[in-house]
Amino acid sequence: MTENNRLQWRKSSYSGGAQTCVEVARFDVDHGALRDSKLGDASPILVVGVGTFTNFVTAVKTGRFDG
Repeated sequence: MTENNRLQWRKSSYSGGAQTCVEVARFDVDHGALRDSKLGDASPILVVGVGTFTNFVTAVKTGRFDG
């Protein structure tokens, strides 16, 4: 398994300088990872299969979670 400090975390460019965002990283070839940016390396990490990860990203991009 990949250690948390070796993951390359990213957050949306739309978040600007905000520190309360979801960050994403590629965990391995079959999994994506998500964490809370405000907690940084102390954040729990949710690791999901690539299909679930792709569906999540698509839902965010298409506004499915918008208020």
